[in-house]
Amino acid sequence: MTSRRRRRTRISLTSVLVVLALAVGGYALDATGVLGPDADAAAGPTAVATATVGTETDVPEASRASRPTDPTDATDPTDPTVSTSTDTDAADARALLATLPVKGKAAGTGYDRTGEFGSAWIDVDHNGCDTRNDVLARDLSGIVRQGPCKVVTGTLVSPYTGATIHFVRGNTTSTLVQIDHVVALENAWRTGAQQLSQSEREALANDPSNLFAVDGRSNSQKRSGDAATWLPANKAFRCTYIEHQVSVKAEYRLWIVPAERDAMERVLNAC
Repeated sequence: MTSRRRRRTRISLTSVLVVLALAVGGYALDATGVLGPDADAAAGPTAVATATVGTETDVPEASRASRPTDPTDATDPTDPTVSTSTDTDAADARALLATLPVKGKAAGTGYDRTGEFGSAWIDVDHNGCDTRNDVLARDLSGIVRQGPCKVVTGTLVSPYTGATIHFVRGNTTSTLVQIDHVVALENAWRTGAQQLSQSEREALANDPSNLFAVDGRSNSQKRSGDAATWLPANKAFRCTYIEHQVSVKAEYRLWIVPAERDAMERVLNAC
């Protein structure tokens, strides 16, 4: 081999090694978030979020027989795939449900989310952070913030399915994790919220007890449905879900329709 050919070979090998080193280094920086741009929905696309999709059969339904009585054996109460509802919670919800007025829905003609309940999302508790970021910080684990408020990454175990979602804020990824109104705002509007003041409706739209961070697919499926038309696929969470609905309906002086009441009773009677 001539000296010129050997020199070209060494240059080619060196170029390949440099390219490989740059690729490995770039991957490492991206994985640690050093290279990540502002992942706000208004910014450009960021890393792709991944989701492990669960089904109803993936999450065992909680039963009274399996509930631990020894505190040292208790299941982690923060695990949303396991019911945290107690017999007392269910009994209180049944008693409160019996006090709710029952009648048909009002007309939803002209309903406007922003006009009736304020823009999403506002800082109603005046802690400097909007409601969406407050709920993400509450419901996700391992969160990373940009500044004092904005949650840019974290992990959610959706209470509605048991699916694990690795959240990355971005215009193509943020929608994988959405904030669900347990009592949907359009449902609230048609069951008494028309009679509330604007400030009361804004409080309802941003009330933490009426909000869960969930997988986007469940939120899209639910839309404005009530208990008669939609329940979480995760059966273990249904008691908690209905208890929150009943509490919110009572707190904001909303009513229920007959089919909704019957569905709520069925769930609570099985808790």
